Amino acid sequence: MSGAPRIRAGCASETKAPPSSAMSKTRREVLDESRRKGIAAGAMAATTVVLGAVGLLPVAAVAAVPTAVLGWRWWKHRAENGIKF
Repeated sequence: MSGAPRIRAGCASETKAPPSSAMSKTRREVLDESRRKGIAAGAMAATTVVLGAVGLLPVAAVAAVPTAVLGWRWWKHRAENGIKF
């Protein structure tokens, strides 16, 4: 064994090619996906508000977590694809 470090195949020094499907969606498909994500986030937010208004505060607090996640995913999707509000 020598003191020199060994280099293995597949190290981080290799460059990775971008996925071939990087631009596989049309603008219309991206907008439709954004619309679906927005509807899901909005429906979840409405459900959380109704649960809180009915008086099921512990359930509403738990439901707020996935609501925030869906809202974040929708917001991030719009920002990454340059969709204005």
